Amino acid sequence: ERAFAAWLRTLFRHEWVVYVKPPFGGPSHVLHYLARYTHRVAISNHRLIAMTDDHVTFQWKDYRQGRQVRLMTLSAEEFLRRFCLHVLPKGFVRIRFYGFLAARCRTDALPRCRHALGANPPPVPAA
Repeated sequence: ERAFAAWLRTLFRHEWVVYVKPPFGGPSHVLHYLARYTHRVAISNHRLIAMTDDHVTFQWKDYRQGRQVRLMTLSAEEFLRRFCLHVLPKGFVRIRFYGFLAARCRTDALPRCRHALGANPPPVPAA
């Protein structure tokens, strides 16, 4: 417990980047965004257009201009700085299940949830 508290204090010294704004398209839009964000890296390979020793050029969508695709060229150092903003600290995970999906509860809770909903159990995969 003491080690955890010490580790937690180190996180408070870190300068976190947090940006929050109201969702544009409602809950379904937020869900779609989170699904993309939690299952991909910060930028996909097809968006990388050019790289040199000093610069990186990539595509981005300008949502203020009707989702117009634009190009941005950054120094390699700035590109890596921005990319690393998406890297989680050691020991953190992007998705953590809780409630009936938590690892400790899942085996017992999912069948109870299915029963309460009147749903059939999933088919057993063929070996």
